Parts: sequence; C-alpha cells; structure tokens
Amino acid sequence: MGRWGPLAAVCLGAFMLLVDVNIVTVALPDMARGLGTTFGALQWVMDIYALTLAALLMGAGTLADRIGRRRLYVSGLVTFAASSLVCGASPDAATLIAARAVQGAGAAAMFATTVALIASSYEGRERSVAFGVWGAVSGAASGVGPILGGLLTQHLGWRWIFLVNLPVSAVAIAVTLRHVRETRSPAAHRLDVLGLVLFAVAAGALTFGLTRGGVALWASVGIAVVSGAGFVAVQRRAAYPTLDLGLFRRPGFVGVMIGSLAMSGAAFATLINTSLWLRSVLGLSPMEAGLVILPLPAVSFVTSLLAGRLLHGVTPRWTVGGGLALIGAGGFAQAFLDAGSDWTALVPGLVVTGIGAGLALPNVTAAAVAAVPPERGGMASGAVGALRQLGYALGVAVLGAVFRSAVPGDPAASHDASGFASGLSAAYATAGTLALLAAAAVLLLVRRSAPPQQDAPSDQKAPSRQDAPSRRASAPDRGQPSPDPTSPTASTRSS
Repeated sequence: MGRWGPLAAVCLGAFMLLVDVNIVTVALPDMARGLGTTFGALQWVMDIYALTLAALLMGAGTLADRIGRRRLYVSGLVTFAASSLVCGASPDAATLIAARAVQGAGAAAMFATTVALIASSYEGRERSVAFGVWGAVSGAASGVGPILGGLLTQHLGWRWIFLVNLPVSAVAIAVTLRHVRETRSPAAHRLDVLGLVLFAVAAGALTFGLTRGGVALWASVGIAVVSGAGFVAVQRRAAYPTLDLGLFRRPGFVGVMIGSLAMSGAAFATLINTSLWLRSVLGLSPMEAGLVILPLPAVSFVTSLLAGRLLHGVTPRWTVGGGLALIGAGGFAQAFLDAGSDWTALVPGLVVTGIGAGLALPNVTAAAVAAVPPERGGMASGAVGALRQLGYALGVAVLGAVFRSAVPGDPAASHDASGFASGLSAAYATAGTLALLAAAAVLLLVRRSAPPQQDAPSDQKAPSRQDAPSRRASAPDRGQPSPDPTSPTASTRSS
C-alpha cells in the first residue's frame, strides 16, 4: 500500500463504523423475532450505541493525545471486533444490548482519532486528497448500510450484520500496525473522568426515562438533573474541563449546539419505526426495506458533495439553519400516512430530509469551531459530536414513545395498518417540529460567520473569532473529529 497505507487503515475503520450504524435498521424486526424481544428492547439496541459514543467521544481525543492515537485507534478496532462477535452470538436481548454498549465504546475510540491520524500522516495536497477520499468512503458507507443490512439479513440472517465486522477489523488492525506511525501530544491534558461519568449518567438516565415513561420517567429525570448539575459543578472547578461552560456565553455556539442536538434525531430517529412499518405492515423483505430507506442517505451524500462545490461562500448560519428547516419540511411531508398508504408515500419526504441533512450535517462542526477561540476548536468539535449522538438517542426515545402511543400492543409484533400509520405520522410531525424549532434557533443565534475558507487580506484586520473561517473545523485539535457516525454522510470538506 505504500504511501496510502495510513489512509487505507483509517478508511477501513470509518467504513465499518458508519455501515454498522445504519445496517441495523432494516434487521430490527428479524432481531425481535429471533430473540423474542419487544419494541422497547429494539430501541435500546440503537440507543445504547449512540449513548456510549456520546458519553466517551469528548474525552477520547484527550486520551488519544496522552496514550497515543494509533494505540487508541487499534484498541478501538479490537474492542469493536470483539463486541461485534458477542452481538452476533447473543442468546438474548440483554446480551445484545450490553455488547452494543461496548461496541459504542470502541467506535468512540476509533472515531476520535481518525482525523488526527490522517492529519499526522499527510501534508499539503496529499492531506487534501486523503481527507477527500476519507469523506467519500464515509458517505458511501452510510449509503450502502441499509442495502448491505437487508442483503445480509435476507440471505444469511441478522447475526451476520455484526459478524461481517470481524474480517474487516482484522484487515484494518493489520494495516494500521504496519503503516500508521504513533503520534501523541506532549501537552496533553489530564482526562476529566468524573465529568465524563456524570455526563454519561445524566444522558443515560434521561434516555431511559423517556423510553420507559410512567413513574420511571420522573425518577430518571431526577437522576438526570442531579447528575447534570454535578457535571456543571465539576466543569466549573476543573483545571482542564471536558467542556468549557464559558463557551455558552457565545450566542453562536449556543445556536449550533441546539442545532446539533436536534438534527440527527429529527432526521434519522424515526427510521426504526419506519422499518417496522415497512416490514410488519407492508410485508417488504429486508432488502426491499433497505431500498425504500436508501433515498435519504443517498440524496444526503450527493447534496453534501454538490454543496461543498456550489455553496463555498455561504455561511454556516444558512447551511445549518436552512438544512434543519428542510429536515423539518421532510418530516411534515411524511406525516400524512393512512391505513392505505404504501412505501411510495415516504419518498418525497425522505428526499427533502436527505437534502437538508446533506446541507446541515457536514457544516455544523465548522459552525461550532468558528464560534469559539482557536484553542477551543477541538473541544467544540467534540461537543458537537457528543450532542449529535445524544440527540439521536433522545430522538429514538421520544419519537418511539410518540409512535408507540398510537400502536396497540407491542409494535414489534403488531400488524395494525391504521395504528402504524397514525403513530408514524405523529412521530414524523414531532420530528418536523423539533427540526423547525432548531432551525429558528440557529438562524437567530448564529448571527455572524465568515464564508468558509475565506482568508482575510494581509492588509485588513483579521476576522474575529466569531467570524473565523469555518475551515478551522479541519484542524486536528485534540484529535477530535468533524463528521458524525450517525450522519448519512461525512463531510468531504474536512480537508
């Protein structure tokens, strides 16, 4: 592989990581039947992965700086492979959910180091080419996820959507050890373990309560509030906090965080319910269900590529805010299902949502980094990634509860066309509302941002930190990533 060995190693890991996010969706009904589980357990198969990723992502970059980025990346690959084996061999839902949590930990270790590994392996034009290839591979991986998941589930069984990770991981580990050199930061900060634990407890408790409802909701909210308050207190006193709370004094940063929290949940969290409808009510095969869902990631990928070329001078305020508005419109376009609807009723909304996601997701990290001082760029990037994952997990919980309220009994075993249509419509309308509210917040708060990659002339005053070019997002500060594994496309503008 020669000079491009490090790129191959990173792309293999990124491909596996992103495929594994979407590959699960169309297999969920088969998993429910095979394990004798319920809709609530199905939600946790999706949620626990995102929650673990969100909880560990902010600290993983700091850990990589301290112990070595290649070492953490390889550790993530090994963890991901081992947990995939357990997922594929799981005898029950509890084992599968626990293994998915470990898989999320491995994904966090991998995802937090990919940008830094590429940046440390290449310079100049080679670095631009490497980031372009990495972005294209990441986007393609998300696009083929539902198709590959449907193909494996239909012909080999749902367990193979996890077992397929084993040979890919083995190759990625071998290539990494052979071609990637070790790098670390001599000025790495101490890891804020207590802050990470409190953040994880708060996020997990809130998601658990929203999923269970009833008395569990209020008890979980209480735990989340206490843990969240503890997290704030620790961040205010820590010498090297996981998240500098002073950043929230900047309206632009607040707006981007709101957008980041809402976008993945609004765009993708309803797909778990959509998959159940396609499989249980319409009787589609896993492959057919994957093809129905495909327009969302495919259109998002194409939009991201075109936007990077055609919207070069448009500020993140409009790409992120406008993208969220389109995600909201796509949600409402799918909120008019009835008992007689078929899969074609989803296509216009999926396309509009895909366009919105293609505009917003690749630019939200750039907007966050542009809204903070340069030395806080890595922290802002990590916070954006963590909130995207948390937003997705909360979206699965909230929209699942909305959907479940209209479907009698357990949705995983139901074939009630009327109840499914009503539940899906309500869930899509809720997702659309959340996206539009987030769009309004971004448009109101992200007031000033210079066009991406616009350098000020040498005889002019340098732009303020709030107006800083969005290309700062590509800086490998603290090893934090720009794109998001739950996104249907990674930013091809990371270079």
